Amino acid sequence: MPRALPPTLVFLVPGFFGFTSVGAVSYFERVEQTLRRSLTRLGVDARIVRCKTQPTASIPRRADELRRQVLRRGGLAARALHFVGHSTGGLDVRMLLTPGARIGADDSARRIAERTRSVVSVATPHHGTPLANQFATVQGQSLLVVLTGLATSGPGRGAVVAAAKAIAAVARVDNWLGRGGGALDRIAERVLDRIRLDHRDRLWRYLAEIESDQGAVLQLTPEGTALFDAAVADREGIAYGCVVAGVPPPREGLDRELLDPEYLALRSLFRLLHALTARPHPHYPYPKPAPADRRALERGLGFAVTPATNDGIVPTLSQLHGRLLHAARADHLDVVCHYTLAGGRTADWLPSGAGFTPEAFEATWGAVAAAIAASAAATAA
Repeated sequence: MPRALPPTLVFLVPGFFGFTSVGAVSYFERVEQTLRRSLTRLGVDARIVRCKTQPTASIPRRADELRRQVLRRGGLAARALHFVGHSTGGLDVRMLLTPGARIGADDSARRIAERTRSVVSVATPHHGTPLANQFATVQGQSLLVVLTGLATSGPGRGAVVAAAKAIAAVARVDNWLGRGGGALDRIAERVLDRIRLDHRDRLWRYLAEIESDQGAVLQLTPEGTALFDAAVADREGIAYGCVVAGVPPPREGLDRELLDPEYLALRSLFRLLHALTARPHPHYPYPKPAPADRRALERGLGFAVTPATNDGIVPTLSQLHGRLLHAARADHLDVVCHYTLAGGRTADWLPSGAGFTPEAFEATWGAVAAAIAASAAATAA
């Protein structure tokens, strides 16, 4: 007999470029286990569901795919639903639950919304990100198309596989020379070594989805999210909260790791992303936090917050929506546990220098669990 559903389901919704896993890399690295432990300590019996989405598709398409997955995973059989969306995933959830929104051909979106008790957004661009404007340029669009087209064609796949094997070999040479432990080693171990020519491989399907639909690029600009906010409304009876992230402006000091070419390349990429994200749009300002929220933000981040403050991908003030649950001194990927992929600073995908720790990760997802538990208790009462 099939296992009965618990009364509570928690859906984890990935963001832009989102996936459940590519190679051995999970999008919600350790999040599921950490959140489950925290919920158990708080007395919440819940099943956690990791969702899949179209990586760069439009938000309405992503919201409809989320609806389908909720139905497939028994959402209408559970008494209470909770959603946690990272990055663009938070916008997908808001659209799915908007009163009167036409998501799907039946009334299942409304029925899902009626069972939903809380929504937590984590580092979500509720008011857009200037970085999306860069991807919206002809050059940015062309780059996405060329890369995914190359990767999803037969000859292109062969070139990518060959390049992957070469990079993996370089990582192994680094290990032999005693310079292992960085992000390159982790990529080689968990992604590059697993790439195959077979067009049915999950990686090629993932890249093909990116090539086929990039609608979210325009929708994540400050201009695009202004239209989104005008059309999307919070549903009464659902508790909306947010976890926000931000890092201090990157500065370099005297550090032996600055002599590491791999670290230098990744750090330079982060500095570029941070600089592009730190340019607020003159006509689409971010919301001004209430004094209590501003104090909480600056206490959590450890520095003054301005419109330029960001996590390397999304401006911090753009992440505010609903009740402020937690402020993490972290970059955009730190909060989903991609901060110590191989146990050291050079193992980070985005080496922001934020100093995010396992304790900070536990505190971040403990705040998410507390918000879910509070909503569950209010419903029970």
